Amino acid sequence: MATHSPRSALSPENLGLLEAVARLGSMAAAARELGMVPSALTYRVRQIEDALDVLLFDRSARRAQLTPAGAELLRAGQYLLGELDAVAQRVKRVATGWEPQLTIAADAIVARGTLFELCEAFYATGAPTRIKLRAETLSGTLEALQNGLADLALGVSAEISLPDIQTAPLGQMRFVFAVAPHHALATVQHHLCDDDLRHHRAVAVADSTQRGNGQSFNILPGQDVLTVPTMQHKLEAQLRGLGCGFLPLPMAQPYITAGHLVVMTTQRPGHVIRVAYAWRRSRNATDTGRALRWWLDRLQHPTTRSALLENHHLG
Repeated sequence: MATHSPRSALSPENLGLLEAVARLGSMAAAARELGMVPSALTYRVRQIEDALDVLLFDRSARRAQLTPAGAELLRAGQYLLGELDAVAQRVKRVATGWEPQLTIAADAIVARGTLFELCEAFYATGAPTRIKLRAETLSGTLEALQNGLADLALGVSAEISLPDIQTAPLGQMRFVFAVAPHHALATVQHHLCDDDLRHHRAVAVADSTQRGNGQSFNILPGQDVLTVPTMQHKLEAQLRGLGCGFLPLPMAQPYITAGHLVVMTTQRPGHVIRVAYAWRRSRNATDTGRALRWWLDRLQHPTTRSALLENHHLG
């Protein structure tokens, strides 16, 4: 079989041939094991070397010894062969209805610890589907689903109504206005009004949408703003006194209890949002992959939904 290109030289058959020569230490011994004529084996090795434009074996010694290039080829070759075997197995299992990959877009208010616990439970099933997690914020979470970048979105607004998107309630999230004890607003005795807040820097999480400027909440005209990429960054910024703003109560509660954050009352109405999870609508149940069905089944449990919003401090 002629070997004309580097890619064709790296066939599983050729990699097995090179492994036999390296393991047995001679072309003759490898030829006997492989049921080949020694001259034919030697010719094949030279074809591979010519295609790759490298010398794979040092023939000056009594034994056929790998050159550094040959050793690297065999090391990488073993990985390639393992990947080929894994792909073959995955293809067989995917044929049974499992998606090759399931992408989950999780909003900044979703508890990462619980999300990883769900991943652990999913992997324990032995499913062949690969999981990809996307960190999103505000309208970027739904946008990832709409654009086909995600199969499941956790933490979208419960108010959305789109013909191609199906939603189910995740729960409610209460936000509290909090500042560090050393922040100037921490000593104010009255309900904070907009004029009080306007003179102090707000901390805002950037919307991860790729279209337009995205959403922003509770930012007053003319107010200085520190924009951060995640809700964890916002929490840390407010703990350091770099600004003020609303935080999810489950995320902030341990720091409030410890005295590292002070909850302030504002003249604005209570800040409670309804949160949902969403996925693309299928024509019928059989169109939904088994991995997505597994996650949707788990999300039907009230304890799972509650943990995704509340368990921000597991472990």
